[in-house]
Amino acid sequence: MINFLNLEYYLVAAEELNFTRAAKKLYISQQSLSNHIANLEREYGIALFDRTTPLTLTYAGKVLMHKAREMLDLREETAREIADIKDFNTGQLTIGLSHTRGRKILPEILPAYTRRFPNIQLRLVEGNSEELDLDLLHGDIDLSIGMLPFRVEDVETVPICEEEVLLVVSDGLLKKEFPGKFPEVKSRLSQDMDIRLLEHCPFVLINPGNSVRIIANEILEEAQITPRIVLETENIDTALALAGKGMGITFYPRMLLAGREGPISGIMQNLGLNCYSINHPKAHGVLAIGYHKGRYLSRATKEFIRLAKETIIAD
Repeated sequence: MINFLNLEYYLVAAEELNFTRAAKKLYISQQSLSNHIANLEREYGIALFDRTTPLTLTYAGKVLMHKAREMLDLREETAREIADIKDFNTGQLTIGLSHTRGRKILPEILPAYTRRFPNIQLRLVEGNSEELDLDLLHGDIDLSIGMLPFRVEDVETVPICEEEVLLVVSDGLLKKEFPGKFPEVKSRLSQDMDIRLLEHCPFVLINPGNSVRIIANEILEEAQITPRIVLETENIDTALALAGKGMGITFYPRMLLAGREGPISGIMQNLGLNCYSINHPKAHGVLAIGYHKGRYLSRATKEFIRLAKETIIAD
């Protein structure tokens, strides 16, 4: 009979390649972890680790690591499918997205979803695009909401709405960087936004790994601009606020601005912020929900996707 606890503990140890660190992660003693590993090695009659410094996996250990992940995933999928058959109103749904996108999207979807499925336990995982793609690949989240493309294999995507990344520049920065030419430069940007006009200006950018930063890098690289980055931040709203103070130029999704379906909010203009559409295909994308196509998709998960499409497209 498969001892799943042994496999769970082994998998953490195999990923960490450090018994002390693995035991701490599992909230058990190192001796207890060693006992579980020893049980597996006795069961299979072969060493799983080379007790070297640093610790390494034997060939058998590498094979078991791959198979253990498959078996644990299958156990999880089976339990969820059986629970879904029994009563699809119960279960857990784990959603991954950036915290700024969550601020905009989740209040539009979750109240209606929780009213309809009050017994579904919701869990949010917030991170950048690269982190969430890996979480989706490894089964740590059920759904990920982000801009296409998702950069991992075996992910099915459901388009939700169009999205545009804008260039945000303050009047204050333009006056400082183009003394005596401010009206002319602002007029040129409004008529035909050419980012190369701003190549010597400072930039405040979101950290690498985020979808907006990936898009920004591609746009800047194609324009042959090496940006003068004065600050990087994980919070895109911090970047926007600093852009508003004239610290640098930034990139920001239209969806996160008020009045995304029409002219940019007058509040932005009152702050002296100019939001420009970028003449580049990468700046115009699609927001989508992604899920691992090899994993069981519960009815509760399907309902979330359906509700998200209806809510966001209708908004």
